[in-house]
Amino acid sequence: MNKQTVAVVGLGKIGLTLAAVYATNNYNVIGCDVNKDVVQAVNAGKSHIDNEPGLPELVKKAHDTQTLRATTNTSEAVSKSSIVVVIVPVLIDSSNDVSYTYIDSATEAIGKGLQKGTTVIYETTLPTGDTRERFGRKLEELSQLKMGSDFYLAYSPERVYSNTIIRDLKLYPKIVGGVNEESLIYASAFYRAALQCEVLPVESTETAEFAKVAECVYRDVNIALANELAVYADACGVNLKEAANASNTQPFSHIHAAGIGVGGHCIPIYPYFFISRGLQNGIIQESRKTNDNMASYALSRIEKQQGSLKDSQVLILGLSYRENVKETEKSTTWLLIDQLEAKGAKVSVNDPHYDAQEFLSYGIKNNDLSPEAVKDVDVIILQANHQEYKKVNFNMFQKDALFFDGRNAFHRDGIISAGLRYDAIGGAKS
Repeated sequence: MNKQTVAVVGLGKIGLTLAAVYATNNYNVIGCDVNKDVVQAVNAGKSHIDNEPGLPELVKKAHDTQTLRATTNTSEAVSKSSIVVVIVPVLIDSSNDVSYTYIDSATEAIGKGLQKGTTVIYETTLPTGDTRERFGRKLEELSQLKMGSDFYLAYSPERVYSNTIIRDLKLYPKIVGGVNEESLIYASAFYRAALQCEVLPVESTETAEFAKVAECVYRDVNIALANELAVYADACGVNLKEAANASNTQPFSHIHAAGIGVGGHCIPIYPYFFISRGLQNGIIQESRKTNDNMASYALSRIEKQQGSLKDSQVLILGLSYRENVKETEKSTTWLLIDQLEAKGAKVSVNDPHYDAQEFLSYGIKNNDLSPEAVKDVDVIILQANHQEYKKVNFNMFQKDALFFDGRNAFHRDGIISAGLRYDAIGGAKS
């Protein structure tokens, strides 16, 4: 039996992982990307993503077996493929409006190479209706083929998590919706074979699109609830973490962890896909405001203890948006830096995942946590709880410096025993 050829359009962290997994599951894969350096790396058997466990090995294996190659010519790759998987980002701009620049360009290239009988599947998180009405219509226009009969169109959202993408591809059910029954059948059969995972068919592409955004909205809203409770717990003199742990012993209570902010390429972004399509008022919009305001709230807590931050030495632990990953998208650290500098503070940042040159490229002062670098620090803010921070000797810091635990990750007594003061989001005692 001849192997099917799959074109994967977009070789970012998820796209490259998908391409490599397909290639090791009996498919010939052509990875498509506009970045020549990415294409060159893949064709040399190397992953340009160095912080996703197992991915470099998988890319090398696929290269060595000659089942994965890459190109910048998306139209040509699509013309040679029976299946096309699209994983090109949709972003929001500075006004929180949806930006389709990259995926529109990719769709145009796909349409120019689209052949009769091909199945096209979008995996990028999208506003409801876009697969059919924005991209399906565009593909019809460019290819002069009819979706649902001449070519098949489906939507199946990526649902993976950084650092565990390979595992998650098998672990989580693959939601699949088609523009018609035939599209659903072809896309579902592909995923069962290519990912060897459970497939969850839904009624339409619109249902699948809605389901993915709803996942992110659910998390964002529940984090906002926890953050609102944290602010109120501080006012009441209550430790929220202790109270929430007690509440959650009831099986219908699922209070999330409060924190200094929500980052990444999913949770702070995708709620705007609903907000921009009619949900401007209500809990979703308010949740976004609540979570974005947590950095400001944290600094207000710090100022209550520290007084003016003008000329204070402030160290932020964690440039990444969350613990144990190397990703800065929508990291709360950016908000903290802007607000601290506006207050006249002198800011440095540590993150074990980034080297000095990377800090230089971001225009951020790197603090290497050496005794010399930390001796004059007045305030330490834990923003991303990297595992390396559990090994930090806090006795190096000047006595009476303030440790603000933005993730409620450290024990108060341990910090105080090092001679520092301690405060936290929802930590109450101050």
